[in-house]
Amino acid sequence: MGFRQGAVLASCSFFLGVLFICFFVDYRILHQELTEEIVEDGFQFYATFFNAPPAIKAVLHGFMGVGILGLVAKLHKYDESAIFFDGSSLVGYVFAVAVYLAVTVPSLRTVVTPVDVDTRADRIEAMRILSAGNTIMMVVLGAILVLQGGQEYARRAEVRELAKIEEELKAKVSASTGKDKKE
Repeated sequence: MGFRQGAVLASCSFFLGVLFICFFVDYRILHQELTEEIVEDGFQFYATFFNAPPAIKAVLHGFMGVGILGLVAKLHKYDESAIFFDGSSLVGYVFAVAVYLAVTVPSLRTVVTPVDVDTRADRIEAMRILSAGNTIMMVVLGAILVLQGGQEYARRAEVRELAKIEEELKAKVSASTGKDKKE
């Protein structure tokens, strides 16, 4: 595993960690009957998340950039493995970033800093949409990790097969060389 793959794995794992923390709240919002306690817990959690110091947000956005740069750098190799595994991973990663920008950020703003026309029902609906978007991003990032693992497995299997073929060729050459010496 090289630096480029490490950058991809680190950024995906970092975001999965953040999303798993959110999943403790998201699961209750999505899969349980909404009670006042669940709604207030969600509002409090996402207010804390939204009001994090700028350094935390910079780390989040920096890791996004590291992931994209790592995938583009891996795709630059442009062989079959890169086209399939890294190309698919790049599409998934860009999709996850698009969900973050199009769903997470606006929903967080609606939940934490609603405008005058936003009702409590609008804030609750935004929180449910935010939870669904987080779940979608978790699935996509998990798929990227599976693709990266599959790429490494395929690379190692290819190396094993090439070594096996090389051993067979060496055995044939040494067998034919041995026959020539006897004759």
